[in-house]
Amino acid sequence: MEKKNHIVILTGAGISQESGIKTFRDSNGLWENHKIEDVASPLGFAKNPKLVLDFYNLRREQLMSDEVSPNKAHTALAALEKEYDGKVTIITQNIDDLHERAGSTNVLHMHGELLKMRCINCNNTFDVKDKFDQKNRCPGCKKIGLLRPDIVWFGETPYFLDEIESILNDCDLFISIGTSGNVYPAAGFVQLVKAIGKAQAIEVNIEGTEISNHFDQHMIGNAGEKVSELVNYILKGV
Repeated sequence: MEKKNHIVILTGAGISQESGIKTFRDSNGLWENHKIEDVASPLGFAKNPKLVLDFYNLRREQLMSDEVSPNKAHTALAALEKEYDGKVTIITQNIDDLHERAGSTNVLHMHGELLKMRCINCNNTFDVKDKFDQKNRCPGCKKIGLLRPDIVWFGETPYFLDEIESILNDCDLFISIGTSGNVYPAAGFVQLVKAIGKAQAIEVNIEGTEISNHFDQHMIGNAGEKVSELVNYILKGV
């Protein structure tokens, strides 16, 4: 593989699923037996904040449990960042911290982070590992009952979009791992990269997606196996 100056990697639910993290939407349109709009929308939070806070408390508890840990794909990407003689940026749609736990440091969470909370009043964000509810006080403005998960819900704008656009304009190898290809704006990143005209694009997924035709190369299979294989190719210059 020809030497690339800036490798940009987009990761989705498929990379974390192998670590025991449930994917966002099951085939029946429910998320852990909840309607998506009830637990992942501003309207759902306004309607029943206790349900939403309890839901994310359980997800946070699972993320920090012994049953969830970075898999081979996460560790391979961390090794790529550490060993590659060039820049490596990860843009993730996932709200877990598995990239960071594996050792990656240059990570943008465009959909927010499960281990952070945000104050609706002062908009400050804070790390959180314990359960929190409507009685918690904001560490910043000291107001009570105005904390929500720092997660981008349906109807909200993803984080870092201007920075991501600049990063995509700069990249010369774009790798998409475990993404469905139907959640925008992330699904349009490969088209932006290809429109610039200088970047090679590789898709790694368990199966083809709706945007597979925009990629130059495809690696079909489990993320742990295929990402490790791809990183090995890159580091060896194959």
